[in-house]
Amino acid sequence: MAGEIHQTPETGRLFIVSAPSGAGKSTLCRLLMARMPNLRYSVSTTTRPPREGEVNGQDYFFTDTKRFKAGIEAREWAEWAEVHGHYYGTSADFINGERAAGRDVLLDIDVQGAAQLRIMYPEAITIFIMPPSMDILRERLMRRGTDTPEVIERRMVNARQEIEQRGTYQYTVVNDRLEAALAELVQIMEASAEKPKTKDGSRAP
Repeated sequence: MAGEIHQTPETGRLFIVSAPSGAGKSTLCRLLMARMPNLRYSVSTTTRPPREGEVNGQDYFFTDTKRFKAGIEAREWAEWAEVHGHYYGTSADFINGERAAGRDVLLDIDVQGAAQLRIMYPEAITIFIMPPSMDILRERLMRRGTDTPEVIERRMVNARQEIEQRGTYQYTVVNDRLEAALAELVQIMEASAEKPKTKDGSRAP
């Protein structure tokens, strides 16, 4: 794995955002990118097939299982996980390079990956996106029209397990109304820039 960067006052911040599938995390992250010009989005690599409309290198870097596992052996990933039967990973070189250049990095990532990243980057700002209710989450997944009923049920089971981990995040944002949730995210990110850093480089609580 690429070496970790040395934290300095000029180092870019790292934001980790997680949520159950269907909670609106990807939409919120896209809107954040438009609001915050210094924010760089970390595009994950995955072995799952592209969904309709997804663009390689923009939504994900799509690869096969053999190549992904080679990356594990080469320690290319800052984190990686197997989710819903497919592999996902985050490039360590991208995170470290952008932050060393003073740019903030946004990670749209699952709870498994977030747990790994908190160990490597304890100064990261972590945010969990909650659906208003499990019933609304199910409705959103069904309305999306990309999954079979069996896959939706599996996502609901995973969602309950993921929501149990929300207490490990610094902030929780309920995505009931999109604009309100976005405003709360922007407020969290702007406030984190104002907090002084402790001696170990992390942000003061």
